[in-house]
Amino acid sequence: QVQLVESGGGLVQTGGSLRLSCQASGLTFSNYTMGWFRQSPGKGRDLVAAISWHGTTTRYAPSVKGRFAISRDNALNTVYLQMNSLKPEDTAVYYCAVGSRSTVVLSTANTYYWGQGTQVTVSS
Repeated sequence: QVQLVESGGGLVQTGGSLRLSCQASGLTFSNYTMGWFRQSPGKGRDLVAAISWHGTTTRYAPSVKGRFAISRDNALNTVYLQMNSLKPEDTAVYYCAVGSRSTVVLSTANTYYWGQGTQVTVSS
């Protein structure tokens, strides 16, 4: 049984930082691209960042490029999202996801497993 357990969300002021973590179990973690998505009320679930199975290729949404950094530790079965210079528009539920090994262009169509989500709220 695959489980993805996210942590690190919370309330932060504009300009602050948070680090999200997602620990996976029940799968061979190093075989998959990993991604972080986010969803705000009334909106779709959009890719924030993705990282290839070997960790050398990443992809970011234009709105977070230069502020967020995704990384992974295959020995710990964990993927991270470092979020800096946070803005109120970053407020959302953030989801960890397991995606196709063949690409970092993840969408809801090519992801296999999801975490439960963690709330990030940025106050102005």
